[in-house]
Amino acid sequence: MMKQEKLKDKAMVLLKSLIETPSFSSEEEHTATIIENWFTESEIPFTRTNNNVWATNKYFVEGKPCLLLNSHHDTVKPNSGYTKDPFEAIEEDGKLYGLGSNDAGGALVSLIAAFTYLYDKKKLKFNLIIVASAEEESSGQNGLNSMLDVIPKIDVAIIGEPTLMNLAIAEKGLVVFDAKVKGTPGHAAHPNSDNAIYNSIPVLKWFQEYKFERKSSVLGDVKMTVTQISAGKQHNAVPAEVDLVIDVRVNDNYTNKEIADILEQKSPCSSIKARSLRLNSSSIPQSHPLVEAGIAMGRKTYGSPTLSDQAVLTCPSLKLGPGDSTRSHTADEFIYFDEIKEGISLYIDLLERVLL
Repeated sequence: MMKQEKLKDKAMVLLKSLIETPSFSSEEEHTATIIENWFTESEIPFTRTNNNVWATNKYFVEGKPCLLLNSHHDTVKPNSGYTKDPFEAIEEDGKLYGLGSNDAGGALVSLIAAFTYLYDKKKLKFNLIIVASAEEESSGQNGLNSMLDVIPKIDVAIIGEPTLMNLAIAEKGLVVFDAKVKGTPGHAAHPNSDNAIYNSIPVLKWFQEYKFERKSSVLGDVKMTVTQISAGKQHNAVPAEVDLVIDVRVNDNYTNKEIADILEQKSPCSSIKARSLRLNSSSIPQSHPLVEAGIAMGRKTYGSPTLSDQAVLTCPSLKLGPGDSTRSHTADEFIYFDEIKEGISLYIDLLERVLL
């Protein structure tokens, strides 16, 4: 078993290598190879399925409950506000800069280090499975969702995302809707009392003011936001319809299907349709041993408004990791070295409290 301090040093080297290797969603083949190399050097057998790399603990026992450790190695594309090279791992003032450093490279390498530390422990209460997954940022078809029929059945999961190592015990789901507001097309020079653009004004007001009844004690209200609107192609023609896109963040008191049914019945659109219902809200009971262990370690609990691979799981899941969610997808993304070192120690401490 490798000592924690050596693991922390190796994890830093791994993260720097991942930062300096572009891995946009569905283009993660090279970072997958880097992660494979970690397991090879650590003498841990692994499997690669597409760009997902996974392994189980040495003393895996059939029939024992399984705990999944998961984080992703894909990234979004860097935005135009970067002043530093997003593909250079830059060390400065205790920070490590680079695309994917905070979301979610820090959590990923910390979980890999914790799994490596616990890999050959005997008589664990849970089997351990780790999946370094692809296509999280794009909610793609070849990410963690594609692995659920490949890996052993999981009973509980820790999803590595930047949470300042606090316990996100619930996470909002997501449904994106495409809607239309229709009217009568015509020449702009002539009277028209059925202008689709004007018809959209009360519709937009309805979306702005509508409140879903069930408020969550952890996640608060369902949040609905019109994020895109488009209509018309020329200045002198009234369009036949206005297209809207509505982003709905769903709390744990609704299923995505319930949200879709409500909007189909109540919204004043000409038509509205959900793109997908698969990204559901997720949670874990406060009484779960993982949560109780985290609280005993002084970690806070909260509900997360951001989406992660928790959305594809049906088992209880906890989102937990080093870094700060507010840095994700920002220019000159960074994570503190101390956050990663603390993250590795806290992951190991938490898991030992539950597993041993």
